[in-house]
Amino acid sequence: MPLTREAQSLLGMAYRVGAPRFQDLPLAQARHSFQKLLYAFRPEPPAVASTTEVPMGRPDGSALLARLYRPLSSAPDDVLPLLIYLHGGGWCVGDVASYDSLCRELANASGCAVLSVDYRLAPEHPFPAAVLDARFAFDWAVGHADLLGIDAGRIALGGDSAGGNLSIVTALALREAALQPRLLLLVYPCTEILSARPSRTRYAEGFMLDRGTLEWFFERYLPGGETEDWRASPMRAQSLAGLPPMLMITAECDPLIDDCIAFAERARTEGVELSYHEMAGLVHGFLTLGKTFPQAAEAIGIAAGALRARLQPAVAA
Repeated sequence: MPLTREAQSLLGMAYRVGAPRFQDLPLAQARHSFQKLLYAFRPEPPAVASTTEVPMGRPDGSALLARLYRPLSSAPDDVLPLLIYLHGGGWCVGDVASYDSLCRELANASGCAVLSVDYRLAPEHPFPAAVLDARFAFDWAVGHADLLGIDAGRIALGGDSAGGNLSIVTALALREAALQPRLLLLVYPCTEILSARPSRTRYAEGFMLDRGTLEWFFERYLPGGETEDWRASPMRAQSLAGLPPMLMITAECDPLIDDCIAFAERARTEGVELSYHEMAGLVHGFLTLGKTFPQAAEAIGIAAGALRARLQPAVAA
């Protein structure tokens, strides 16, 4: 299917003559450019019942910051299911503020609380800092469920792009834990760093996530060259068996799509329950650009339905 009209319009703007490529910008400017893109093309942030800044204290005295959203439909004393959300941005850009609208939408549509995590970014904090933060956030939320007003037995883990990668890696590490995520919500996740699958070439230039941008992310996140480590490339894990049920949403015109498909097929083969939705004619990053892409609302609806189905309270015997 050809690119949607919205995708064509956005790409025409992004690749206008003379515009610098993302990977050619200094780090601070690249981060600012990413924020500007999301602020310009995200929908207006909807009202929620409450937002709370959550400093998750580490043993060394530092804190991992996060923001907790409670849906508009909730009362203050409701014990809610929780989605821990890990933002995209190639492990190098992106933050809680940029993802504010999306997390509000997910909270209201699903009826879940959403904990959006400001994990450490590369290159200041290269691999495995983000991996460690993602696991710490899950463990902290379980251990402080009463403080958050959530049910520790009803937690989902999710994210887009790099955040989807971190969600998979965290779930792999949690397979032997007493409490595991009930659902993995994965939106065009990066499942493998080095890949020769056709979409990496087919959509290498002019489709939002260029080959040069991917390389820029990978070089900063993995300066030690840990491309084969399963914590960077979960497709390289020895086994995917035992992972929670997954919902994977992808974009057709994305260099990562063949990697996503390969991961989904392998997960199913190894016994993981997985629902797969490919959004035709769209490009990487569409989920956070709902002002431009009406399909973002459709994807949020699909995600919300899966969250409601998987995080309903257990029925008393």
